[in-house]
Amino acid sequence: MRCGRFISFEGGEGSGKTTQIARLAETLRARGHDVVTTREPGGTDGAEAIRKLLLEGDAGRWTGRTEALLMNAARAEHVERLIRPALEAGAWVLTDRYAHSTLAYQGGGRGLESDELIALHFIATAGLWPDLTLLLDIEPEEGLARAGKRLDPNTRFDEETIEFHEEVRDVFRDIADVDERVALINAAADPDGVAGAILAEVEARLNP
Repeated sequence: MRCGRFISFEGGEGSGKTTQIARLAETLRARGHDVVTTREPGGTDGAEAIRKLLLEGDAGRWTGRTEALLMNAARAEHVERLIRPALEAGAWVLTDRYAHSTLAYQGGGRGLESDELIALHFIATAGLWPDLTLLLDIEPEEGLARAGKRLDPNTRFDEETIEFHEEVRDVFRDIADVDERVALINAAADPDGVAGAILAEVEARLNP
């Protein structure tokens, strides 16, 4: 039985997800909630091993279909060993990326069909979706400049073209237009403003 709350943070490079997860977690803990913070790909030993396969090497190391399979293998471990047990124990789970990133990166960026990716997601997670997805939206060039990715690429995805990141953003925004569980947040604002907008969405939708 699921008792906790599940929130995913999505967005392009440099959108500030890590900072805002930490801020929301602090607020929720101050209100007496048990909070688990995690990330994708990763979150468990097995998923972190897959993360290395996904993120290291040159940009063309894997095909889009292979990326999607690896991502969902990592997610299956993440959900079964960390996310679902935490939710069943009553915790709030905040994750840096989840299924919408797969739809955006392997769908928009790599050109895979969303129906195929959603089917993979159901196999990997038995249909577990977040209660709320916070989409931190920022222009790709601003986000990449903010993160310094162009000068010092850290992963295969950081080496992609600006056109790739624009496709990713377009899919994220399309998802926000049709999925009522997704809240679009202006990540170009100052961190305090972003944190305030996030908390307002959480309070309005999940009543913490």
